[in-house]
Amino acid sequence: MAMLPVAQLYARDVPDLRTPEGTDLLQVLWCPFDHPIMPRTALFWRSAAIITDILSTPPEPPAMQFDSYLPEPCLLHPEQITEYPDHLELSTELQEQLRQWNVPQADEEDMYPQTYYDCVLSNAPGWKVGGWPAWDSTDLNPQHCSECGTRMEVLLTIATFEEGDDEGRSWSPYENPTAEPSPGLVHFDANQPTAVQIGRGYRQHLYICPATPEHPHIELMT
Repeated sequence: MAMLPVAQLYARDVPDLRTPEGTDLLQVLWCPFDHPIMPRTALFWRSAAIITDILSTPPEPPAMQFDSYLPEPCLLHPEQITEYPDHLELSTELQEQLRQWNVPQADEEDMYPQTYYDCVLSNAPGWKVGGWPAWDSTDLNPQHCSECGTRMEVLLTIATFEEGDDEGRSWSPYENPTAEPSPGLVHFDANQPTAVQIGRGYRQHLYICPATPEHPHIELMT
């Protein structure tokens, strides 16, 4: 079964992508079937300088569990931002301060302060490299490396939707007003440019060991 390309990231384009020594390219592939609740991914750290045999058309598998496991080709324009941890990852003291926080913008959005913090201020929605995971659909679940026990960090988030839950769409990127969908695309939705769907509209986080990125990675759906 041929695995499908999901993302190809160059270190020169993504400042937050920390590559192992001797590599400057990350290629992410997955099997287009659930294992058991989402596609199983494979990470390949490579040196772009030694890649000479480039396929113009990636192989497609004879079957897929869902059409939404075949990503639409997208050209990335990375934007570097600052994120903060989900409120569940804050100390007890900070969580209490957050509950007592009086912010007019939260009232305008009809949100509790901690919900406003999570949706508007802490972590960005959509596909992203690095950053913090959102725990709005599951309990806090830190991941640790199976090889050395180091607490793992998010390498890549594969998201169903690009937009957040706030009406102001505070995390929306500035789009090129002349940009158009790639020729031949049957489907295009600015909120789902890749046409990928994880579960019923969730996110698939790929965690790696910050001490040794070559250690086995972990997948988590939130």
